[in-house]
Amino acid sequence: MLKYQLIAKYIKDEISSGSLAAKKKLPSLRRVSELFDCSVGTVLKAYTELEKEHIVYSLSKSGYYVLESDLFNNNSYDNSLIDFSSGAPDIKTLPYKKFQHCLNNAIELYKENLFTYSNPRGLNSLIQVLTKHLEEYQVFTKPENIVITTGSQQALNILTNMSFPNGNSKVLVEQPTYYGMIRTLELNNIPTVGIERRFNGINLEKLERLFKYGSIKFFYTIPRFHNPTGNSYTRQEKEAIAKMAEKYNVYIVEDDIMADLETDKKSDPIFAYDTSSKVIYLKSYSKILMPGLRIAAVILPKLLINTFLEYKKWLDMNSPILSQGALEIYLKSDMLSKHRKKMSKLYSDRMSCLENTLSSLKQSKIKWNVPKSGYFACIYIDNKLRYDKIMSTLSNQNIQLLDTRTCF
Repeated sequence: MLKYQLIAKYIKDEISSGSLAAKKKLPSLRRVSELFDCSVGTVLKAYTELEKEHIVYSLSKSGYYVLESDLFNNNSYDNSLIDFSSGAPDIKTLPYKKFQHCLNNAIELYKENLFTYSNPRGLNSLIQVLTKHLEEYQVFTKPENIVITTGSQQALNILTNMSFPNGNSKVLVEQPTYYGMIRTLELNNIPTVGIERRFNGINLEKLERLFKYGSIKFFYTIPRFHNPTGNSYTRQEKEAIAKMAEKYNVYIVEDDIMADLETDKKSDPIFAYDTSSKVIYLKSYSKILMPGLRIAAVILPKLLINTFLEYKKWLDMNSPILSQGALEIYLKSDMLSKHRKKMSKLYSDRMSCLENTLSSLKQSKIKWNVPKSGYFACIYIDNKLRYDKIMSTLSNQNIQLLDTRTCF
């Protein structure tokens, strides 16, 4: 076990034993580095991993704090907790038994691959299956343009750090956006520009000015069921963004993490409107199957593949073979298609329930965006509020919220 993993385990054990209570500040980076005889960077890596698992959270210029989680209940799930703080799928919906069957088969099929390093591009048989599978999302590509990564987070980290053919250095992100992308940019000291994304979309004129004058390497966007607003771009917006990318030689990183929950069959990704090989398409299988799978596919323009693979190779050599093999079997058996329909209906029903609940409110200062599906909906209150106090009060009632200020 690596040292940062030992530190993460130590913190988890402290939480489980009750030595670290919910909302309690974690020991300082320096203190833990002295305890484990390691660098501050190693401790920071451990804390960042715990943050990704929604076990701790960070406050700017203050430190890291413990989130209330299932670790407080001897690792058993507390059914009374209403958790609005995580973008993880409902644990009761995950197809454990069926996927376990696929995993067992993968062990038998790919056991020889476990004793050697494999192609950093990914398992060739899975890539062939994905080429056909991605067509269901209106993503038509060739096998040589697909790379398997250890979750979409790894792909974002590589894309953030690598150089691009346009020679630009800045990354453009929506405000607000996915917290994991923000932290990646911060930790890697990448110059970043923001553009506001409201309930009704994005200002295309401002976007064009940034594309033209902003020295933008790529624009990171979540067009469908956006995290955290829930908003989706219209077809006109997607087409306009694809045309701008071609005109100003700016790449688009399209994080289509919610594609499987789409209810509108006519809704296509920006990738479908790309005629100039400027869109990088990310497809994660963590949200629809299980977060621990850690498998994603990234579709890259030809000009970027060699650079991307060089970074990928020296990050982890190759993504887990068993996970890749199990996903291949799961896709070939058509299990995912059935699971997608089930999940899409489940979250569509939940959004309808939320819409009905909010519609019953008689508060003129409360506005909301509730999409047809997805994991994210957003409530906006046109008033000054003490968010910390609200979250603390709700936490005492076993309702967990995410402070969306971290998404800016």
